[in-house]
Amino acid sequence: MSTYVDVFVGNFVTIDTDLYDMWLDGLSALEAAAVLQKQGVLQSMGARPDVLQKQGVLQSMGARPAVLQKQGVLQSMGARPDDLLSDTQDNYRLFMGLEKLLKWPSKLANQQIYQIDADTQKMLIDKYYQFDPVVVREILGRKLSSNTRKYLDDVCEKTKVPLRSCRRQFDNLKRVFKTVEEMLGSLYQNIQTHYLISDELAKQYAAIVFITNHRFETSKKKLNHLTLDDFLVCADLMITNWSYSAEECTDHEDMDVDLDRLFLQDLRDLKLLVEKDYMDEQKSFVIQTLRSSFKRRKLQDLDENFKNIMKAIINIAYGLNHSKEVRDFFVDLVEKLIEPCQQSGWTCEDIENFLVVVKDAPQHIAAFRNMPNLNTVWERYMNAFIQCTVKLYHT
Repeated sequence: MSTYVDVFVGNFVTIDTDLYDMWLDGLSALEAAAVLQKQGVLQSMGARPDVLQKQGVLQSMGARPAVLQKQGVLQSMGARPDDLLSDTQDNYRLFMGLEKLLKWPSKLANQQIYQIDADTQKMLIDKYYQFDPVVVREILGRKLSSNTRKYLDDVCEKTKVPLRSCRRQFDNLKRVFKTVEEMLGSLYQNIQTHYLISDELAKQYAAIVFITNHRFETSKKKLNHLTLDDFLVCADLMITNWSYSAEECTDHEDMDVDLDRLFLQDLRDLKLLVEKDYMDEQKSFVIQTLRSSFKRRKLQDLDENFKNIMKAIINIAYGLNHSKEVRDFFVDLVEKLIEPCQQSGWTCEDIENFLVVVKDAPQHIAAFRNMPNLNTVWERYMNAFIQCTVKLYHT
C-alpha cells in the first residue's frame, strides 16, 4: 500500500509517493495515468471528482481526488480518464517545482514555497538520488562529460530504463562529483553534508566518485560479469585502507578521493618480498600452513606457481604508484590472480585462506620483522587486497 504525506501551505498539499516514483522512473504524466487506470483506479465510479469538488465533498474529506480514488473512497463514483490525467499532471508540476530544490537539497529546508516536514524532505531527497545499479554500472569508470551523456541513449536501450531516468541519474552523479572532487576531508561526510542523503547512499556515492576520479577500467570484456556492488565494495575498501582517511594515514585533512601518496611510495619497498631468499621462506611457511586444508593436487600446483602468484600480488601493489596501473587495478586483479587460481580449481575459500596466510608469512621472516614500518604497509595493503579479491572471486 502506498503512503501519502500531507503538507499544508495554505491549501492542502499531498505528496503521492506512487506518482513520485513513476516520475523518478521517467514515465510521462500520460504514461503514469495509464498505469493507474490499468490498476483499476477508475473502475465502478459514479460521480466525477470535479463535481464532488464543486459540491464541497472533497474539501470535507481533506484530500485530493487521486488520493481518494486510490483509497477507495470514490468507488462507485465514476471519474473519467481525463480527470485522472489532469490530477496526475498536477502532481507532476509539483514534482518539477521541487526538482529545482532537490538538485541542491540544503535549499529545500530553507525555502518558503513548500512547507514540508523533515521526514518528507528526507524521503524526497533519498528517492531523488537513488539509482538503478544497471544504469550506473554502464556509466561507471567513464568521464562524466557531455559525451558520456550522449551515450545515455545506448544505456537506455540496453538497460530498458527510460531515458529521462537515465539522465537524472547521470546528472546527479555528475553534480555530486563536481561538488566534492576537490574538497578536503572525507568523501562520505562531504557528500552527506551537501546532499543530505542516507548513510548507505552517501557511502555508495563516495565509492562512485572515487572510481570516477581514478578512471578505473570497468568496461573490459573480462570484467563484464562483475556487478556494480562488486566495484563499490572494493572502492570502499580502498578508501578505508589506502586513502587519506585510513587510520594509518597521518594527514587526514587531505582529500580521501586520492590514495595516500606516502603509503604508495612505501609500497615500492614490498619488492623485497619477491627476492629469492625471502620468496623461499614465504613459500615454505605458506605451503606448510596450508597442508591440512589444501588437497595434494592444489598444494602441488601452489608449489609450482607460488612465485608467479606472489609476483602478481606485489606488482599490483607496486603499480598503484602509476596512474595507468591504478586504472587497470581490477583488470590486473582478475587477469593475473583470480583467473589463474580459478583455472587451477581453487574455490573462493581456497583463495581467501591462501591470502590470509600470505599476509601473515612475512612476520615469520626474521629480516622482515626488523622492519616494522614495512610490515605495517604490507598489512595495510593486504587488508583491502584480500577482501577485494574475495569479493571479485566469482566461481
